[in-house]
Amino acid sequence: MRIVVAMSGGVDSSVAAALLAREGHDVIGLSMQLYDASGSHGADRAFGTCCTIDDLHDARRVAARIGIPHYIVNFEREFADTVVSNFVAEYASGRTPIPCVHCNGDLKFATLVARAEGLGADFVATGHYARVDLDPTTGRYLLKRGLDPAKDQSYFLFTLTQDQLSHAMFPVGGLDKTDVRAQARELGLSVAEKKDSHEICFVASGEHASFVERHAPALAGTIRDVSGKIVGRHDGVHRFTVGQRKGLGLSSPVPLYVVGIDADARNVTVGPKAALERETLTASGVNWIAGVPPAPGTRLTAQIRYRHREAPASIESLSAGRVRVTFDHPQIAIAPGQAVVLYDGDTVVGGGWID
Repeated sequence: MRIVVAMSGGVDSSVAAALLAREGHDVIGLSMQLYDASGSHGADRAFGTCCTIDDLHDARRVAARIGIPHYIVNFEREFADTVVSNFVAEYASGRTPIPCVHCNGDLKFATLVARAEGLGADFVATGHYARVDLDPTTGRYLLKRGLDPAKDQSYFLFTLTQDQLSHAMFPVGGLDKTDVRAQARELGLSVAEKKDSHEICFVASGEHASFVERHAPALAGTIRDVSGKIVGRHDGVHRFTVGQRKGLGLSSPVPLYVVGIDADARNVTVGPKAALERETLTASGVNWIAGVPPAPGTRLTAQIRYRHREAPASIESLSAGRVRVTFDHPQIAIAPGQAVVLYDGDTVVGGGWID
């Protein structure tokens, strides 16, 4: 088959391309230039450590090593409109965004599937640790966790549609990270020992507040305790997220955490850790992988952050695209703007954005 592989320059996507090429497929490598890292936007602009110019060069070297064509496509405008604008708007409204979800679903797959069709390709492959199966009973595609629990990335892919899944391949989803690096060494890939990046690609670590301030006005406000008493002031709600403890600038005999953010009132509420506990959440923009919501009261597990352990819960569909999740036990720091992803075993049932 002809397969387009999204090559980021990291070891995972590099091995994905190499494995498909070794199997005899007609592989085309595509790397996406997502933002201008040349410094033309100002010498003080800082970026993360992935999706850089060096990463594009790494992808090209890997493509040359395994003997496949490689192209760079400029997605700067689409990335700014789809991912960066959402990142800024969410922080400015007191929510905590996940740009990787928007990048994967709304940009990479949505755009690369169309590009692949233009190149006569059957599939788009990436280096995600996830799996796609076809349910022989229903004929629907299933999104499943990667076999390596430490690297599973299905959480970031909950927005994928049946059409996108029908064109998706995850060649390293059945491997663990040790196997992937061993494959890279065996194949002689220059990225075999390259470190993984865990940063937001367009913002350097710890710089999200200043990045938001370059795109949206920062409005000062008050910090209140759970009783409503003013205990401090802040320089903008974009500097806070629910569950945050450090950087509050407050003196207290007990540790304080951000337990709520009201962007309209410019108010941040802090309280003890117990005040972070919640038994329910509502989410909107829900995508059901199978195309239909589960029956009311369906028992699933819910994951409220990427590194959060999934927890048993009951699911109730509300109005179109909305869901209520009720946990068996209270969860800590359910943050608006993050995703709640719902699982049946290792299968993604759906997910949405926490309100």
